Amino acid sequence: MRGLWRLAQDHAGRLWLALVYLFLYAPLFFLIVFSFNSTRQDGVFTGFSLRWYQALLADSRLVEGFFLSLKVALLAGTLSVVLGSFAAFVLVRYRRFAGRTLFYGMVNAPLVMPEVIVGLSLLLLMVAVQRAIGWPERGFITIVTGHTLLGMAYATVVIQSRLSEMDRTLEEAAMDLGCRPPQVFFLVTLPMIAPALVSAWLLAFTLSFDDVVISEFLSGPSVTTLPQVIFSYARRGVNPSIYAAATLLIGVVSLGIVSYSVNMVRRQRRLDREVSAALQAEQAFSDPAQAR
Repeated sequence: MRGLWRLAQDHAGRLWLALVYLFLYAPLFFLIVFSFNSTRQDGVFTGFSLRWYQALLADSRLVEGFFLSLKVALLAGTLSVVLGSFAAFVLVRYRRFAGRTLFYGMVNAPLVMPEVIVGLSLLLLMVAVQRAIGWPERGFITIVTGHTLLGMAYATVVIQSRLSEMDRTLEEAAMDLGCRPPQVFFLVTLPMIAPALVSAWLLAFTLSFDDVVISEFLSGPSVTTLPQVIFSYARRGVNPSIYAAATLLIGVVSLGIVSYSVNMVRRQRRLDREVSAALQAEQAFSDPAQAR
């Protein structure tokens, strides 16, 4: 009876997992399928066609919005990781300093603050600064600033968790062997937190590329990101070119995730082989008779 009960539990767990995946990914599947539909009809697949991909390439607003979103996300993701790294180091390595609680709260505030509030406050700030010094105008710079503020909060959390788990004795050992602090950072600390930096960059890049609310507040009349273009098209009715654009984005993101995962698996296997070889060499050195 216990065996049957465990078998039923296993099947129930797998069924529940399958339903969850179906709920999450079925909409994406239908979106991809209808991006190849030959007509504009919703819910009825009338035939295979690439006309909407051709229309996508001919739509200058979508193309320009894509490249603008790509530039904004690349710059905002990089700035988020740099600023988030500084914030994480301060919070982890310097436990006591004046204003630490306030600094911690300000860094994490965008995580719990509604984006509408963040976008509105940034808009008021940018308008006040522009009136005071005449710069910056609403556009590329203001969007990057807003996305960096949001992405930095997420990057700080990711990098902070990795720094908290890192063994400080490795850095101390490197300094005992004669390394200076910059050498310790680039040769020991940076390689150890590199996976967290990559994860934080990918997260900040995705948040920036996908953002609509903050971009709506901070964009100018001639500067429109891809999510803004898609949102404006969707308000006027369904445009299958949006399906094509979303399908291409899904493909690019999926390819990036798979490539990163494969690279991480290869690095982990190589590290496991190196550790195993080191342990065997240490065993052979300590007990030559047993190694023979």
